[in-house]
Amino acid sequence: MKTQLPDLAAMESYGQRIAEKLRPGDVVALTGGLGAGKTTLARAIIAALGYTHEVPSPTFTIIETYDPPAISLPLVHADFYRLNDPAEAEELGLDDYRYGAAMIAEWPDHAGGFAQEPACLSIHLEIADEGRLAVVEPGPDWLTRLP
Repeated sequence: MKTQLPDLAAMESYGQRIAEKLRPGDVVALTGGLGAGKTTLARAIIAALGYTHEVPSPTFTIIETYDPPAISLPLVHADFYRLNDPAEAEELGLDDYRYGAAMIAEWPDHAGGFAQEPACLSIHLEIADEGRLAVVEPGPDWLTRLP
């Protein structure tokens, strides 16, 4: 499934639709080249979940966590770009962070990928003219919840 995101407002609206369907245990796996909009979409989802502060990119920290009441459900925002081996995600204690939380994963392939998980919503972002194109592959748990 493909979704056109012609501008920032469309990206924010798309993030809102994802946030409305997000549950603990879900993974939103964001792929695409540098500058494709992964962090912009992650920020839109986090804002739609009620977070009102600045959302830092986790490029250097790798993992940022958000907990209620600042946000409507526990969330892990991870950027695995700097990982050289999927085993490093395990060393970071990723499973502990994920327990009872949803996760937004940028560069998920650097952590071994999550597409095999039933609750994974894989979104590949591509630059398209002035905006972006989202190519979506839902896991089985997302089939009835597609944004």
